[in-house]
Amino acid sequence: MPFPAVLSTELAALMVGKDRDALVFTDQRGCVLRNSNWRARVFQPAVEKCQKIDDSFPTVTPHDLRHTAASLAVSAGANVKAVQRMLGHAKASMTLDVYADLFDEDLDGVADRLDITIRSVADQLRTSMPGTQ
Repeated sequence: MPFPAVLSTELAALMVGKDRDALVFTDQRGCVLRNSNWRARVFQPAVEKCQKIDDSFPTVTPHDLRHTAASLAVSAGANVKAVQRMLGHAKASMTLDVYADLFDEDLDGVADRLDITIRSVADQLRTSMPGTQ
């Protein structure tokens, strides 16, 4: 499964002494990690610790992180079909409708690109018209 290279060291450390087919993330007994146990035992305490350090830290869920990752991937120009597969969506339209939030800077970027295009076309028209050269 593809993953960001920045995670390689941490994931390799988790696999030391394990077979290739072994589970990467397990419960305390080495069994399948259940979402409900992981949330209560690991995720929620991590969020609370962040909130103690910074009281403006939001209360987030794993689904919020999924949403953020998908939105950032699409915003960074990732292929929407690839993001669709990553998320397990049946249709790319769902990925775009649900996860591809427009950020304010995206709107600024659209305006900037339109401005450049319009100016370029206007310049081309001006220089190609008879008597304007």
